[in-house]
Amino acid sequence: MTTDTTGFEQHRPLLWSIAYRMLGSASDADDILQEAYLRTRSLPEHAMESERAYLSTVVTRLCLDHWKSARVKREAYVGPWLPEPVRTEPSADPASISLAFMVLLESLSPVERAVYLLGEVFDYTHAEIADIVGREESTCRQLLHRARERVVLQRPRFAPSRELHRRLLEGFNEACTRGDLPALERILADDVSAVSDGGGKVHAAQRPIFGRAAVARLYTGIYRKAPPETTSEISELNGVPTLLIRVASVVVALIDIETDGTQILSLRAVANPDKLSHLT
Repeated sequence: MTTDTTGFEQHRPLLWSIAYRMLGSASDADDILQEAYLRTRSLPEHAMESERAYLSTVVTRLCLDHWKSARVKREAYVGPWLPEPVRTEPSADPASISLAFMVLLESLSPVERAVYLLGEVFDYTHAEIADIVGREESTCRQLLHRARERVVLQRPRFAPSRELHRRLLEGFNEACTRGDLPALERILADDVSAVSDGGGKVHAAQRPIFGRAAVARLYTGIYRKAPPETTSEISELNGVPTLLIRVASVVVALIDIETDGTQILSLRAVANPDKLSHLT
């Protein structure tokens, strides 16, 4: 028979990884994999030379089709849009799954994004990429070259170690909890930026906030107004230690930082409950 359940499940981690990075949404990635399974479960074995390549093609093209409707939703989204965070193992490479990297991918067209991910993250050859996205190999080479240039120019910075990343995140949390503006400002870069994604579901800044003093005031104010039952913990999300904020055990926000190991360069807060429910 076909691409049976066993065969599909064998490739599920790879397929989900492609779909999540293509769409920036864990729930959408789940939907894509369900559709891919339904489309391929009754396909005769002789219809494909490589199960892995064929399934990757189906998932990638479903993602490209999905982008047509996703673009309309993004244009109507209230405030800044950030990817849906996911739990990861400590071995996950932040350079290919961090929120900062996922936001950077938003600057690419859907086809550029597919070509870049397949080539740089998943190590497909130029010929394989061409087959998957249905373009000429020479065209894919050009798309990959363009995407690489854009990513290199804006590539996120990471702390030299997870320990340094965690230490800065802990320092940020402690300073905000105490309402200690001077201590907070010391660990923020002068040109630090803060982006919040509430999706119109909860109160959040509608535009990015820039500058050490403004970001420090923003976060000390948020912490000051937090309910008494608010707790925080550091968890591994999208390849880096991330601050989870809970109210009565429900995750209500997460705070992700980009840092060079010395100061915090940017902060991204996801508070849209639709993007957090799977973390509770």
